[in-house]
Amino acid sequence: MAFDRIFLDELSARNDIVDVVSQYVPLKKSGANYFGLCPFHNEKSPSFSVSADKQIFHCFGCGAGGGVITFVMKAEGLEFPDAVRFLAARCGIEVPEQGEDERKAARHRERLYALCKDAGRFFYDTLWLPENRSVQQYFLNRGLHRRIMNKFGLGYAPDSFHALMDAMAAKGYTREELLDAGLVSRNEKGRVYDRFRNRVMFPIIDVRGNVIAFGGRVMDDSKPKYLNSPETPIFHKSRNLFALNFSKTTRSDYFILAEGYMDVIALHQAGFDSAVASLGTSLTEDQARMIARHTGQIVISYDADGAGQAAAQRAIDILKKCDLQVKVLKIPGAKDPDEFLREKGADAFRNLIERSENHNAYRIEQIAAKYDLEDDEARVQFLKDAARMLATIDSSVEREVYAGRAAKMAGVTPEAMAVEVKRELTIRLKKRKAAERKEIRSPVNMAQPKDKTLAYTDIKSAKAEEGVLRLIFSDQKLLAGLQKELPAEWFSAPILRKIYEHAHALDEHGQIVGIAQFEGELTESEMAHLTNVLSASTPAAEQRQALTDYINTIRLQRVKDGTLAEAGEDPLLTFGRIKKQNAGGQMI
Repeated sequence: MAFDRIFLDELSARNDIVDVVSQYVPLKKSGANYFGLCPFHNEKSPSFSVSADKQIFHCFGCGAGGGVITFVMKAEGLEFPDAVRFLAARCGIEVPEQGEDERKAARHRERLYALCKDAGRFFYDTLWLPENRSVQQYFLNRGLHRRIMNKFGLGYAPDSFHALMDAMAAKGYTREELLDAGLVSRNEKGRVYDRFRNRVMFPIIDVRGNVIAFGGRVMDDSKPKYLNSPETPIFHKSRNLFALNFSKTTRSDYFILAEGYMDVIALHQAGFDSAVASLGTSLTEDQARMIARHTGQIVISYDADGAGQAAAQRAIDILKKCDLQVKVLKIPGAKDPDEFLREKGADAFRNLIERSENHNAYRIEQIAAKYDLEDDEARVQFLKDAARMLATIDSSVEREVYAGRAAKMAGVTPEAMAVEVKRELTIRLKKRKAAERKEIRSPVNMAQPKDKTLAYTDIKSAKAEEGVLRLIFSDQKLLAGLQKELPAEWFSAPILRKIYEHAHALDEHGQIVGIAQFEGELTESEMAHLTNVLSASTPAAEQRQALTDYINTIRLQRVKDGTLAEAGEDPLLTFGRIKKQNAGGQMI
Protein backbone atom coordinates (compact mmCIF):
# COMPACT_ATOMS: atom_id res chain seq x y z
CA MET A 1 0.00 0.00 0.00
CA ALA A 2 1.49 3.32 -1.07
CA PHE A 3 -1.51 5.61 -1.42
CA ASP A 4 -0.96 9.06 -0.01
CA ARG A 5 -2.04 9.09 3.63
CA ILE A 6 -3.77 12.45 3.35
CA PHE A 7 -5.79 11.14 0.40
CA LEU A 8 -6.85 8.05 2.38
CA ASP A 9 -7.88 10.25 5.30
CA GLU A 10 -10.05 12.34 2.99
CA LEU A 11 -11.45 9.19 1.34
CA SER A 12 -12.54 7.79 4.70
CA ALA A 13 -13.93 11.15 5.81
CA ARG A 14 -16.07 11.41 2.66
CA ASN A 15 -17.35 7.85 2.93
CA ASP A 16 -19.10 7.76 6.30
CA ILE A 17 -19.10 4.13 7.41
CA VAL A 18 -22.74 4.20 8.53
CA ASP A 19 -23.83 5.42 5.07
CA VAL A 20 -21.71 2.84 3.26
CA VAL A 21 -22.68 -0.13 5.43
CA SER A 22 -26.37 0.87 5.24
CA GLN A 23 -26.26 0.13 1.51
CA TYR A 24 -25.56 -3.51 2.35
CA VAL A 25 -27.12 -4.03 5.80
CA PRO A 26 -30.29 -2.54 7.35
CA LEU A 27 -29.09 -0.78 10.51
CA LYS A 28 -30.95 0.38 13.61
CA LYS A 29 -29.55 2.87 16.09
CA SER A 30 -29.16 1.63 19.65
CA GLY A 31 -27.35 3.95 22.04
CA ALA A 32 -24.24 5.39 20.42
CA ASN A 33 -23.94 2.63 17.79
CA TYR A 34 -25.90 1.07 14.95
CA PHE A 35 -26.70 -2.64 14.80
CA GLY A 36 -27.76 -5.12 12.12
CA LEU A 37 -27.38 -8.71 10.97
CA CYS A 38 -23.79 -9.47 9.99
CA PRO A 39 -23.34 -9.77 6.21
CA PHE A 40 -20.32 -12.04 6.71
CA HIS A 41 -21.92 -14.91 8.64
CA ASN A 42 -25.38 -16.31 9.27
CA GLU A 43 -27.09 -15.04 12.41
CA LYS A 44 -30.61 -14.52 13.72
CA SER A 45 -29.92 -11.81 16.31
CA PRO A 46 -27.98 -8.66 15.32
CA SER A 47 -24.40 -8.75 16.61
CA PHE A 48 -22.97 -6.54 13.87
CA SER A 49 -22.11 -3.09 15.25
CA VAL A 50 -21.17 0.11 13.43
CA SER A 51 -19.74 3.05 15.35
CA ALA A 52 -20.25 6.47 13.78
CA ASP A 53 -17.86 8.08 16.29
CA LYS A 54 -15.00 5.63 15.78
CA GLN A 55 -15.84 4.92 12.11
CA ILE A 56 -15.47 1.18 12.64
CA PHE A 57 -17.59 -1.93 12.20
CA HIS A 58 -17.29 -4.98 14.41
CA CYS A 59 -19.18 -8.25 14.56
CA PHE A 60 -19.31 -9.76 18.03
CA GLY A 61 -20.29 -13.07 16.47
CA CYS A 62 -17.68 -13.85 13.80
CA GLY A 63 -15.10 -11.24 14.82
CA ALA A 64 -14.99 -9.38 11.49
CA GLY A 65 -14.04 -5.75 11.84
CA GLY A 66 -12.27 -2.73 10.42
CA GLY A 67 -12.95 0.63 8.82
CA VAL A 68 -14.88 1.58 5.73
CA ILE A 69 -12.19 0.37 3.29
CA THR A 70 -11.98 -3.01 5.00
CA PHE A 71 -15.76 -3.32 4.89
CA VAL A 72 -15.83 -2.70 1.13
CA MET A 73 -12.97 -5.16 0.62
CA LYS A 74 -14.98 -7.89 2.37
CA ALA A 75 -18.39 -6.95 0.99
CA GLU A 76 -17.28 -6.58 -2.64
CA GLY A 77 -14.48 -9.15 -2.62
CA LEU A 78 -11.88 -6.56 -3.61
CA GLU A 79 -8.20 -6.10 -2.91
CA PHE A 80 -7.17 -2.95 -1.03
CA PRO A 81 -6.31 -0.79 -4.09
CA ASP A 82 -9.57 -1.71 -5.83
CA ALA A 83 -11.59 -0.99 -2.68
CA VAL A 84 -9.94 2.45 -2.51
CA ARG A 85 -10.91 3.12 -6.13
CA PHE A 86 -14.45 1.84 -5.46
CA LEU A 87 -14.91 4.34 -2.63
CA ALA A 88 -13.23 7.13 -4.58
CA ALA A 89 -15.70 6.63 -7.42
CA ARG A 90 -18.54 6.57 -4.89
CA CYS A 91 -17.72 10.03 -3.54
CA GLY A 92 -16.42 11.46 -6.82
CA ILE A 93 -12.77 12.10 -5.99
CA GLU A 94 -9.75 11.31 -8.13
CA VAL A 95 -7.29 8.68 -6.97
CA PRO A 96 -3.72 10.01 -6.89
CA GLU A 97 -1.31 7.13 -7.37
CA GLN A 98 1.29 8.10 -4.80
CA GLY A 99 4.58 6.28 -4.48
CA GLU A 100 6.52 4.46 -7.16
CA ASP A 101 5.64 0.99 -5.81
CA GLU A 102 1.91 1.67 -6.00
CA ARG A 103 2.19 3.31 -9.42
CA LYS A 104 4.14 0.29 -10.64
CA ALA A 105 1.61 -2.15 -9.17
CA ALA A 106 -1.30 -0.19 -10.67
CA ARG A 107 0.36 -0.10 -14.10
CA HIS A 108 1.03 -3.83 -13.85
CA ARG A 109 -2.62 -4.61 -13.06
CA GLU A 110 -3.78 -2.43 -15.94
CA ARG A 111 -1.35 -4.26 -18.25
CA LEU A 112 -2.74 -7.61 -17.12
CA TYR A 113 -6.32 -6.44 -17.73
CA ALA A 114 -5.33 -5.26 -21.21
CA LEU A 115 -3.40 -8.48 -21.87
CA CYS A 116 -6.36 -10.68 -20.90
CA LYS A 117 -8.65 -8.60 -23.10
CA ASP A 118 -6.26 -8.96 -26.06
CA ALA A 119 -5.87 -12.70 -25.37
CA GLY A 120 -9.67 -13.03 -25.37
CA ARG A 121 -9.80 -11.23 -28.73
CA PHE A 122 -7.07 -13.57 -30.08
CA PHE A 123 -9.02 -16.67 -28.99
CA TYR A 124 -12.24 -15.24 -30.45
CA ASP A 125 -10.64 -14.40 -33.81
CA THR A 126 -8.95 -17.80 -33.94
CA LEU A 127 -12.28 -19.59 -33.45
CA TRP A 128 -13.75 -17.97 -36.56
CA LEU A 129 -10.86 -18.72 -38.90
CA PRO A 130 -11.97 -20.89 -41.87
CA GLU A 131 -9.63 -23.71 -40.86
CA ASN A 132 -11.36 -24.02 -37.48
CA ARG A 133 -14.84 -24.89 -38.75
CA SER A 134 -14.74 -28.15 -36.79
CA VAL A 135 -14.34 -26.15 -33.56
CA GLN A 136 -17.18 -23.84 -34.58
CA GLN A 137 -19.25 -26.93 -35.21
CA TYR A 138 -18.53 -28.16 -31.68
CA PHE A 139 -20.39 -25.16 -30.25
CA LEU A 140 -23.14 -25.39 -32.85
CA ASN A 141 -23.62 -29.08 -32.04
CA ARG A 142 -24.05 -28.04 -28.40
CA GLY A 143 -26.99 -25.93 -29.52
CA LEU A 144 -25.37 -22.52 -29.15
CA HIS A 145 -26.26 -19.68 -31.51
CA ARG A 146 -23.71 -17.25 -32.91
CA ARG A 147 -25.31 -14.40 -30.95
CA ILE A 148 -24.81 -16.05 -27.53
CA MET A 149 -21.29 -17.14 -28.52
CA ASN A 150 -20.45 -13.53 -29.28
CA LYS A 151 -22.08 -12.29 -26.07
CA PHE A 152 -19.89 -14.57 -23.95
CA GLY A 153 -16.81 -14.01 -26.14
CA LEU A 154 -16.22 -17.73 -26.76
CA GLY A 155 -13.02 -18.62 -28.54
CA TYR A 156 -10.45 -21.26 -29.39
CA ALA A 157 -6.82 -21.76 -28.31
CA PRO A 158 -4.97 -23.39 -31.22
CA ASP A 159 -3.04 -26.63 -30.83
CA SER A 160 0.28 -24.85 -30.46
CA PHE A 161 2.83 -24.26 -27.70
CA HIS A 162 3.52 -20.67 -28.73
CA ALA A 163 0.69 -19.23 -30.89
CA LEU A 164 -0.73 -17.01 -28.14
CA MET A 165 2.73 -16.12 -26.87
CA ASP A 166 3.82 -14.97 -30.34
CA ALA A 167 0.61 -13.00 -30.91
CA MET A 168 0.86 -11.20 -27.57
CA ALA A 169 4.60 -10.55 -28.00
CA ALA A 170 3.75 -8.83 -31.29
CA LYS A 171 1.50 -6.50 -29.27
CA GLY A 172 4.35 -5.65 -26.91
CA TYR A 173 3.58 -7.91 -23.93
CA THR A 174 6.47 -9.58 -22.11
CA ARG A 175 6.82 -13.20 -21.02
CA GLU A 176 6.71 -12.07 -17.40
CA GLU A 177 3.34 -10.41 -18.02
CA LEU A 178 2.05 -13.54 -19.75
CA LEU A 179 3.19 -15.63 -16.77
CA ASP A 180 1.61 -13.24 -14.27
CA ALA A 181 -1.68 -13.36 -16.19
CA GLY A 182 -1.64 -17.18 -16.10
CA LEU A 183 -1.68 -17.42 -19.90
CA VAL A 184 1.60 -19.28 -20.20
CA SER A 185 3.39 -21.82 -18.01
CA ARG A 186 7.02 -22.61 -17.27
CA ASN A 187 8.31 -26.18 -16.94
CA GLU A 188 11.10 -27.44 -14.69
CA LYS A 189 13.69 -26.73 -17.40
CA GLY A 190 12.58 -23.13 -17.62
CA ARG A 191 10.79 -23.46 -20.96
CA VAL A 192 7.76 -21.18 -21.32
CA TYR A 193 4.76 -22.36 -23.35
CA ASP A 194 1.06 -21.58 -23.91
CA ARG A 195 -1.03 -22.85 -21.01
CA PHE A 196 -4.16 -23.34 -23.14
CA ARG A 197 -3.78 -25.51 -26.25
CA ASN A 198 -6.44 -27.09 -28.48
CA ARG A 199 -9.22 -25.94 -26.18
CA VAL A 200 -12.46 -24.05 -26.65
CA MET A 201 -12.14 -20.97 -24.48
CA PHE A 202 -14.52 -19.29 -22.02
CA PRO A 203 -13.45 -15.78 -20.92
CA ILE A 204 -14.10 -15.02 -17.24
CA ILE A 205 -15.27 -11.44 -16.81
CA ASP A 206 -15.60 -9.56 -13.52
CA VAL A 207 -18.59 -7.39 -12.55
CA ARG A 208 -16.78 -4.30 -13.86
CA GLY A 209 -16.46 -5.83 -17.33
CA ASN A 210 -12.76 -6.72 -17.21
CA VAL A 211 -11.55 -10.00 -18.70
CA ILE A 212 -9.60 -11.48 -15.78
CA ALA A 213 -9.09 -15.16 -16.62
CA PHE A 214 -10.12 -18.09 -18.83
CA GLY A 215 -11.54 -21.57 -18.70
CA GLY A 216 -10.68 -24.02 -21.46
CA ARG A 217 -12.24 -27.35 -22.50
CA VAL A 218 -10.21 -29.90 -24.45
CA MET A 219 -11.15 -30.84 -28.01
CA ASP A 220 -9.64 -34.32 -27.69
CA ASP A 221 -9.11 -36.87 -24.90
CA SER A 222 -6.43 -34.85 -23.09
CA LYS A 223 -6.54 -34.36 -19.35
CA PRO A 224 -7.74 -32.38 -17.55
CA LYS A 225 -11.01 -32.00 -19.42
CA TYR A 226 -11.39 -28.44 -18.11
CA LEU A 227 -8.45 -26.18 -17.33
CA ASN A 228 -8.82 -22.82 -15.59
CA SER A 229 -6.47 -19.90 -15.14
CA PRO A 230 -4.46 -19.99 -11.92
CA GLU A 231 -4.75 -17.32 -9.23
CA THR A 232 -3.22 -14.06 -10.47
CA PRO A 233 -2.97 -10.45 -9.26
CA ILE A 234 -6.32 -9.75 -10.99
CA PHE A 235 -8.08 -13.13 -10.60
CA HIS A 236 -9.19 -14.86 -7.41
CA LYS A 237 -11.38 -17.92 -7.98
CA SER A 238 -13.21 -17.67 -4.67
CA ARG A 239 -14.19 -14.03 -5.24
CA ASN A 240 -15.70 -14.26 -8.71
CA LEU A 241 -18.63 -16.02 -10.36
CA PHE A 242 -18.91 -16.91 -14.02
CA ALA A 243 -21.54 -14.71 -15.77
CA LEU A 244 -22.24 -12.50 -12.75
CA ASN A 245 -21.39 -9.57 -15.02
CA PHE A 246 -24.61 -10.40 -16.91
CA SER A 247 -26.74 -11.86 -14.10
CA LYS A 248 -26.37 -8.84 -11.83
CA THR A 249 -28.88 -6.95 -14.03
CA THR A 250 -31.51 -9.70 -14.18
CA ARG A 251 -35.15 -8.91 -13.42
CA SER A 252 -35.66 -12.41 -12.08
CA ASP A 253 -36.27 -12.73 -8.35
CA TYR A 254 -33.95 -15.72 -8.08
CA PHE A 255 -30.51 -16.81 -9.23
CA ILE A 256 -29.71 -20.21 -10.73
CA LEU A 257 -26.47 -21.79 -9.57
CA ALA A 258 -25.07 -24.24 -12.12
CA GLU A 259 -21.83 -26.20 -12.25
CA GLY A 260 -20.29 -25.54 -15.65
CA TYR A 261 -19.70 -22.85 -18.23
CA MET A 262 -21.83 -24.58 -20.88
CA ASP A 263 -24.74 -24.97 -18.45
CA VAL A 264 -24.70 -21.26 -17.68
CA ILE A 265 -24.40 -20.20 -21.33
CA ALA A 266 -27.22 -22.56 -22.38
CA LEU A 267 -29.41 -21.17 -19.59
CA HIS A 268 -28.76 -17.58 -20.66
CA GLN A 269 -29.54 -18.48 -24.27
CA ALA A 270 -32.84 -20.02 -23.11
CA GLY A 271 -33.79 -16.80 -21.31
CA PHE A 272 -32.63 -17.66 -17.79
CA ASP A 273 -30.35 -14.64 -17.45
CA SER A 274 -29.74 -15.08 -13.70
CA ALA A 275 -27.57 -18.21 -14.08
CA VAL A 276 -24.06 -18.20 -12.60
CA ALA A 277 -21.40 -20.79 -11.78
CA SER A 278 -18.43 -21.08 -9.46
CA LEU A 279 -15.03 -21.23 -11.13
CA GLY A 280 -13.48 -24.67 -11.04
CA THR A 281 -13.92 -24.98 -7.26
CA SER A 282 -16.67 -25.81 -4.81
CA LEU A 283 -18.86 -22.86 -3.92
CA THR A 284 -17.16 -20.57 -1.40
CA GLU A 285 -18.61 -18.30 1.29
CA ASP A 286 -17.33 -15.25 -0.60
CA GLN A 287 -19.23 -16.36 -3.70
CA ALA A 288 -22.38 -17.02 -1.67
CA ARG A 289 -22.17 -13.50 -0.22
CA MET A 290 -21.83 -12.11 -3.75
CA ILE A 291 -25.04 -13.91 -4.74
CA ALA A 292 -26.82 -12.69 -1.59
CA ARG A 293 -26.09 -9.07 -2.55
CA HIS A 294 -28.18 -9.51 -5.71
CA THR A 295 -31.00 -11.85 -4.68
CA GLY A 296 -32.70 -13.52 -1.71
CA GLN A 297 -33.46 -16.78 -3.53
CA ILE A 298 -31.23 -19.34 -5.19
CA VAL A 299 -32.07 -22.46 -7.19
CA ILE A 300 -29.26 -25.02 -7.27
CA SER A 301 -29.11 -26.79 -10.61
CA TYR A 302 -26.09 -29.06 -10.42
CA ASP A 303 -25.39 -32.19 -12.45
CA ALA A 304 -27.53 -35.23 -11.67
CA ASP A 305 -24.54 -37.50 -10.95
CA GLY A 306 -23.21 -38.37 -7.50
CA ALA A 307 -20.53 -35.68 -7.55
CA GLY A 308 -23.09 -33.04 -8.50
CA GLN A 309 -25.47 -34.06 -5.73
CA ALA A 310 -22.68 -34.09 -3.14
CA ALA A 311 -21.67 -30.61 -4.31
CA ALA A 312 -25.28 -29.48 -3.93
CA GLN A 313 -25.31 -30.68 -0.31
CA ARG A 314 -22.18 -28.62 0.43
CA ALA A 315 -23.58 -25.59 -1.39
CA ILE A 316 -26.80 -25.68 0.65
CA ASP A 317 -24.90 -25.22 3.92
CA ILE A 318 -22.87 -22.32 2.53
CA LEU A 319 -25.87 -20.56 0.97
CA LYS A 320 -27.99 -20.91 4.12
CA LYS A 321 -25.29 -19.08 6.08
CA CYS A 322 -26.09 -16.06 3.90
CA ASP A 323 -29.78 -16.35 4.80
CA LEU A 324 -30.76 -17.24 1.23
CA GLN A 325 -33.89 -19.19 0.41
CA VAL A 326 -32.49 -22.33 -1.19
CA LYS A 327 -34.23 -24.71 -3.57
CA VAL A 328 -32.76 -27.66 -5.42
CA LEU A 329 -33.68 -28.59 -8.96
CA LYS A 330 -34.08 -32.21 -10.05
CA ILE A 331 -33.24 -32.83 -13.69
CA PRO A 332 -35.04 -35.98 -14.88
CA GLY A 333 -33.67 -37.83 -17.87
CA ALA A 334 -30.63 -35.60 -18.37
CA LYS A 335 -27.21 -35.30 -16.79
CA ASP A 336 -27.17 -31.49 -16.61
CA PRO A 337 -29.17 -28.32 -17.48
CA ASP A 338 -27.45 -27.98 -20.87
CA GLU A 339 -28.56 -31.44 -22.00
CA PHE A 340 -32.08 -31.00 -20.60
CA LEU A 341 -32.57 -27.68 -22.41
CA ARG A 342 -31.44 -29.15 -25.73
CA GLU A 343 -33.79 -32.11 -25.40
CA LYS A 344 -36.85 -30.60 -23.65
CA GLY A 345 -36.62 -26.83 -24.12
CA ALA A 346 -36.95 -23.70 -21.98
CA ASP A 347 -40.60 -24.17 -20.98
CA ALA A 348 -39.90 -27.62 -19.57
CA PHE A 349 -36.98 -26.24 -17.59
CA ARG A 350 -39.13 -23.40 -16.27
CA ASN A 351 -41.62 -26.00 -15.05
CA LEU A 352 -38.77 -27.77 -13.24
CA ILE A 353 -37.89 -24.54 -11.47
CA GLU A 354 -41.51 -24.03 -10.42
CA ARG A 355 -41.54 -27.57 -9.00
CA SER A 356 -38.08 -27.33 -7.44
CA GLU A 357 -37.88 -28.52 -3.86
CA ASN A 358 -37.07 -26.72 -0.69
CA HIS A 359 -33.59 -27.80 0.36
CA ASN A 360 -34.99 -29.65 3.40
CA ALA A 361 -37.18 -31.86 1.20
CA TYR A 362 -34.19 -32.48 -1.05
CA ARG A 363 -32.02 -33.53 1.87
CA ILE A 364 -34.64 -35.93 3.21
CA GLU A 365 -34.90 -37.57 -0.20
CA GLN A 366 -31.13 -37.80 -0.44
CA ILE A 367 -31.06 -39.59 2.92
CA ALA A 368 -33.88 -41.89 1.86
CA ALA A 369 -32.03 -42.80 -1.34
CA LYS A 370 -29.39 -44.55 0.78
CA TYR A 371 -31.85 -47.01 2.30
CA ASP A 372 -34.30 -49.73 1.26
CA LEU A 373 -37.41 -48.46 3.00
CA GLU A 374 -39.07 -51.86 2.61
CA ASP A 375 -36.56 -53.22 5.12
CA ASP A 376 -37.40 -52.57 8.79
CA GLU A 377 -33.81 -52.02 9.96
CA ALA A 378 -33.14 -49.69 7.05
CA ARG A 379 -36.30 -47.71 7.84
CA VAL A 380 -35.18 -47.27 11.45
CA GLN A 381 -31.76 -46.02 10.35
CA PHE A 382 -33.36 -43.68 7.81
CA LEU A 383 -35.58 -42.18 10.50
CA LYS A 384 -32.61 -41.66 12.83
CA ASP A 385 -30.58 -39.95 10.09
CA ALA A 386 -33.58 -37.85 9.06
CA ALA A 387 -34.21 -36.83 12.68
CA ARG A 388 -30.62 -35.62 13.02
CA MET A 389 -31.03 -33.52 9.89
CA LEU A 390 -34.43 -32.18 10.98
CA ALA A 391 -33.03 -31.15 14.37
CA THR A 392 -30.83 -28.61 12.57
CA ILE A 393 -33.90 -26.67 11.30
CA ASP A 394 -34.53 -23.57 13.40
CA SER A 395 -38.21 -23.08 12.56
CA SER A 396 -40.47 -25.41 14.58
CA VAL A 397 -43.22 -25.18 11.92
CA GLU A 398 -40.81 -26.03 9.12
CA ARG A 399 -39.37 -28.84 11.23
CA GLU A 400 -42.82 -30.34 11.83
CA VAL A 401 -43.76 -30.19 8.13
CA TYR A 402 -40.67 -32.07 6.99
CA ALA A 403 -40.80 -34.48 9.91
CA GLY A 404 -44.27 -35.41 8.68
CA ARG A 405 -42.89 -35.99 5.20
CA ALA A 406 -40.13 -38.25 6.53
CA ALA A 407 -42.67 -40.17 8.64
CA LYS A 408 -44.87 -40.76 5.60
CA MET A 409 -41.90 -41.99 3.54
CA ALA A 410 -41.01 -44.53 6.23
CA GLY A 411 -44.58 -45.52 7.03
CA VAL A 412 -44.63 -44.41 10.68
CA THR A 413 -46.88 -41.99 12.51
CA PRO A 414 -45.99 -38.29 12.69
CA GLU A 415 -46.07 -38.64 16.50
CA ALA A 416 -43.39 -41.32 16.45
CA MET A 417 -41.21 -39.19 14.19
CA ALA A 418 -41.75 -36.16 16.44
CA VAL A 419 -40.45 -38.14 19.43
CA GLU A 420 -37.25 -39.02 17.54
CA VAL A 421 -36.73 -35.43 16.40
CA LYS A 422 -37.28 -34.16 19.95
CA ARG A 423 -34.66 -36.61 21.20
CA GLU A 424 -32.15 -35.28 18.65
CA LEU A 425 -33.02 -31.69 19.59
CA THR A 426 -32.34 -32.50 23.25
CA ILE A 427 -28.96 -34.02 22.36
CA ARG A 428 -28.03 -30.92 20.31
CA LEU A 429 -29.12 -28.61 23.12
CA LYS A 430 -27.03 -30.51 25.68
CA LYS A 431 -23.98 -30.38 23.41
CA ARG A 432 -24.42 -26.64 22.85
CA LYS A 433 -24.79 -25.92 26.56
CA ALA A 434 -21.75 -28.06 27.34
CA ALA A 435 -19.74 -26.07 24.77
CA GLU A 436 -20.97 -22.81 26.29
CA ARG A 437 -20.02 -23.97 29.80
CA LYS A 438 -16.60 -24.97 28.54
CA GLU A 439 -16.18 -21.53 26.98
CA ILE A 440 -17.27 -19.80 30.20
CA ARG A 441 -14.82 -21.90 32.22
CA SER A 442 -12.01 -20.82 29.93
CA PRO A 443 -11.52 -17.08 30.45
CA VAL A 444 -7.99 -17.37 29.07
CA ASN A 445 -9.34 -18.56 25.73
CA MET A 446 -11.99 -15.84 25.75
CA ALA A 447 -9.28 -13.22 26.23
CA GLN A 448 -7.31 -14.50 23.25
CA PRO A 449 -7.70 -13.06 19.73
CA LYS A 450 -10.03 -15.07 17.46
CA ASP A 451 -7.16 -15.52 15.02
CA LYS A 452 -4.84 -18.02 16.71
CA THR A 453 -1.84 -16.69 14.79
CA LEU A 454 -2.19 -13.51 16.88
CA ALA A 455 -2.31 -15.45 20.18
CA TYR A 456 -1.11 -13.74 23.37
CA THR A 457 1.72 -15.28 25.39
CA ASP A 458 1.05 -13.04 28.41
CA ILE A 459 -2.68 -12.46 28.86
CA LYS A 460 -2.38 -10.03 31.78
CA SER A 461 0.10 -7.81 29.97
CA ALA A 462 -1.76 -8.03 26.66
CA LYS A 463 -5.05 -6.90 28.21
CA ALA A 464 -3.25 -3.87 29.65
CA GLU A 465 -1.63 -3.25 26.26
CA GLU A 466 -5.09 -3.34 24.68
CA GLY A 467 -6.18 -0.76 27.24
CA VAL A 468 -3.32 1.55 26.27
CA LEU A 469 -4.32 1.32 22.60
CA ARG A 470 -7.95 2.11 23.39
CA LEU A 471 -6.86 5.21 25.29
CA ILE A 472 -4.55 6.60 22.62
CA PHE A 473 -7.18 6.05 19.92
CA SER A 474 -9.66 7.88 22.13
CA ASP A 475 -7.29 10.75 23.01
CA GLN A 476 -4.24 11.14 20.80
CA LYS A 477 -2.74 13.70 23.19
CA LEU A 478 -1.89 10.82 25.53
CA LEU A 479 0.87 9.82 23.10
CA ALA A 480 2.96 12.85 24.10
CA GLY A 481 6.01 11.54 25.92
CA LEU A 482 4.48 8.07 26.23
CA GLN A 483 7.39 6.27 24.58
CA LYS A 484 9.60 7.17 27.54
CA GLU A 485 7.12 5.79 30.06
CA LEU A 486 6.14 2.81 27.91
CA PRO A 487 8.73 1.72 25.33
CA ALA A 488 7.32 -0.39 22.49
CA GLU A 489 9.60 -3.29 23.42
CA TRP A 490 7.65 -3.72 26.66
CA PHE A 491 4.64 -4.90 24.66
CA SER A 492 4.32 -8.69 24.88
CA ALA A 493 1.92 -9.12 21.91
CA PRO A 494 3.54 -8.50 18.49
CA ILE A 495 0.27 -7.33 16.91
CA LEU A 496 -0.36 -4.80 19.70
CA ARG A 497 3.26 -3.60 19.52
CA LYS A 498 2.87 -3.14 15.75
CA ILE A 499 -0.23 -0.97 16.25
CA TYR A 500 1.43 1.01 19.06
CA GLU A 501 4.51 1.75 16.95
CA HIS A 502 2.43 2.82 13.95
CA ALA A 503 0.35 5.11 16.16
CA HIS A 504 3.54 6.84 17.35
CA ALA A 505 4.77 7.15 13.77
CA LEU A 506 1.51 8.79 12.73
CA ASP A 507 1.60 11.17 15.68
CA GLU A 508 5.21 12.16 15.00
CA HIS A 509 4.25 13.11 11.43
CA GLY A 510 1.31 15.19 12.63
CA GLN A 511 -1.30 12.72 11.37
CA ILE A 512 -4.51 11.53 13.00
CA VAL A 513 -4.47 8.24 14.90
CA GLY A 514 -7.69 6.58 13.78
CA ILE A 515 -8.88 3.34 12.26
CA ALA A 516 -8.64 4.74 8.72
CA GLN A 517 -4.89 5.28 9.16
CA PHE A 518 -4.38 1.54 9.74
CA GLU A 519 -6.27 0.25 6.71
CA GLY A 520 -3.77 -1.03 4.22
CA GLU A 521 -1.16 -1.30 7.00
CA LEU A 522 -2.76 -4.26 8.81
CA THR A 523 -4.02 -7.58 7.48
CA GLU A 524 -7.73 -8.41 7.53
CA SER A 525 -7.44 -10.44 10.74
CA GLU A 526 -5.25 -7.77 12.38
CA MET A 527 -7.83 -5.11 11.50
CA ALA A 528 -10.59 -7.29 12.93
CA HIS A 529 -8.64 -7.66 16.15
CA LEU A 530 -7.95 -3.93 16.41
CA THR A 531 -11.65 -3.08 16.03
CA ASN A 532 -12.46 -5.70 18.67
CA VAL A 533 -10.02 -3.97 21.02
CA LEU A 534 -11.51 -0.54 20.23
CA SER A 535 -15.11 -1.70 20.68
CA ALA A 536 -14.78 -1.09 24.45
CA SER A 537 -14.23 2.38 25.91
CA THR A 538 -13.01 4.19 29.04
CA PRO A 539 -14.76 7.31 30.44
CA ALA A 540 -12.73 10.47 29.72
CA ALA A 541 -12.44 11.36 33.41
CA GLU A 542 -10.75 8.03 34.16
CA GLN A 543 -8.32 7.91 31.22
CA ARG A 544 -5.19 9.35 32.88
CA GLN A 545 -5.45 7.04 35.89
CA ALA A 546 -6.28 4.09 33.63
CA LEU A 547 -3.16 4.79 31.55
CA THR A 548 -1.02 4.83 34.70
CA ASP A 549 -2.53 1.54 35.84
CA TYR A 550 -1.99 -0.10 32.45
CA ILE A 551 1.67 1.01 32.31
CA ASN A 552 2.26 -0.27 35.84
CA THR A 553 0.75 -3.65 34.93
CA ILE A 554 2.86 -3.99 31.78
CA ARG A 555 6.07 -2.99 33.57
CA LEU A 556 5.33 -5.38 36.43
CA GLN A 557 4.88 -8.22 33.93
CA ARG A 558 8.21 -7.37 32.29
CA VAL A 559 9.88 -7.47 35.71
CA LYS A 560 8.15 -10.75 36.44
CA ASP A 561 9.40 -12.39 33.22
CA GLY A 562 12.93 -11.03 33.76
CA THR A 563 12.89 -8.50 30.93
CA LEU A 564 13.33 -5.65 33.44
CA ALA A 565 15.41 -5.83 36.62
CA GLU A 566 17.49 -3.42 38.69
CA ALA A 567 21.23 -3.98 38.23
CA GLY A 568 22.45 -6.66 40.63
CA GLU A 569 19.02 -7.16 42.17
CA ASP A 570 17.23 -10.50 42.24
CA PRO A 571 14.18 -10.34 39.89
CA LEU A 572 11.90 -11.60 42.69
CA LEU A 573 13.03 -8.74 44.96
CA THR A 574 12.47 -6.25 42.17
CA PHE A 575 9.03 -7.71 41.62
CA GLY A 576 8.11 -7.44 45.29
CA ARG A 577 9.45 -3.90 45.65
CA ILE A 578 7.59 -2.60 42.59
CA LYS A 579 4.38 -4.36 43.55
CA LYS A 580 4.60 -2.61 46.95
CA GLN A 581 5.12 0.73 45.21
CA ASN A 582 2.11 0.04 43.01
CA ALA A 583 -0.05 -0.46 46.05
CA GLY A 584 0.70 3.17 46.92
CA GLY A 585 -0.55 4.30 43.50
CA GLN A 586 2.88 5.49 42.30
CA MET A 587 4.13 5.39 38.76
CA ILE A 588 7.00 2.91 38.62
